[in-house]
Amino acid sequence: MCLGIPGRVVEMHDDTGLPMGVVDFGGVRREVCLAYVAHDVGIGDYVVVHVGFAISKVDEEEARRSYAILKEMSQLDELDWIREVAETGLGDAGQPA
Repeated sequence: MCLGIPGRVVEMHDDTGLPMGVVDFGGVRREVCLAYVAHDVGIGDYVVVHVGFAISKVDEEEARRSYAILKEMSQLDELDWIREVAETGLGDAGQPA
């Protein structure tokens, strides 16, 4: 199963020619490759991240809907691993850093 998780871009920088950034997933921040979306996103925008790559831009409402679905999925026994991400949701990711 492939799963993309939405998060908010809080930092952008260049790493030897590769667009990179830090994405906040409800308080958990991770370094993410922004190469696929660099021309379309800025700080404060929401992106869907899969295996360390931002693969698309989404609006905040879509990000919130995705977390609601993840929360529902976390109720399934076989998807117990997603519970922490689902419960965290966007947290204060909608607030400026």
